[in-house]
Amino acid sequence: MNKKKFTKEVKLFGMGILYLLPTFVILSVFLFYPIWKTFQFSFSDVLDGGIVDEFVGLKHYLALFDSSSFLNSIKVSFQFVLYTVPITIILSLFLAVIANEKLKGSRFFQMIFSSQLGISGAASSAILLFFFHPTLGTINNVLGFFGIPNIQWLTSPDWALFSVALATVWMGLSLNFILLLGGLQNISVDLYESSTVDGAGYWTKLFKITLPLLSPVLFFVTIINFINAFQSFGQIHILTEGGPSEATNLIVYSIYRESFMYGNYGFASAQAVVLFLITLFVTLIQFKVGERRVHYQ
Repeated sequence: MNKKKFTKEVKLFGMGILYLLPTFVILSVFLFYPIWKTFQFSFSDVLDGGIVDEFVGLKHYLALFDSSSFLNSIKVSFQFVLYTVPITIILSLFLAVIANEKLKGSRFFQMIFSSQLGISGAASSAILLFFFHPTLGTINNVLGFFGIPNIQWLTSPDWALFSVALATVWMGLSLNFILLLGGLQNISVDLYESSTVDGAGYWTKLFKITLPLLSPVLFFVTIINFINAFQSFGQIHILTEGGPSEATNLIVYSIYRESFMYGNYGFASAQAVVLFLITLFVTLIQFKVGERRVHYQ
């Protein structure tokens, strides 16, 4: 390589780094530095203001597994994921398939199904807080019309997690619907026309063409729904504040409570690290198992 060519490549590399510098700075300040501090805090006693007092090793991690509250938060988090993710994906897929049909008024239904995306999580939770009200709530009034006794949706340990899960499903429908509808509209019409000529019915097309070709989008949607479910916070904070009796105390809310309410920054950081590892492990399992079933065009 001659000197002139080498100098040119170094100059191009330097220009590339210069263009990427703002991104590196933003990621360093808002991502890499907080991650490093979280790991540091998890091995330290931390004073108010984020001042590291002393290194304590695995003290906080050992305390986690002696904490019945934390162990309960893990159980509740997995229950919450099992309640929300399958229902959200199946319901979103059902709505997307219906909206993708060439029916009269389908554009209107696409707009209706997508409209919730324009409402913030806090506003959605506030609306649902009224719906779930034990005496004035819309849901109990409808149940009362059919002679069904009122249900303490948010104040009963037996119903609170299910109620928050329902709220989360509703809040997540629009984004999943838009992603799945986009995937459906990206499937070539020629495939359906060819299968019709071959005598394939609706269900054959759905299971032999639609779902296999939609599998990359379904795979992506599944991953982001798992991650979002583990990171759910806003609706928990507004609807139940982790109660009653820690029935909705997900790991994320436990981290918030330990750090900002109790000032146990080291203990909360250890919980954050464990949550990161759980999310990473679940995501890797999905890539290991789920990607085999993905059919790329």
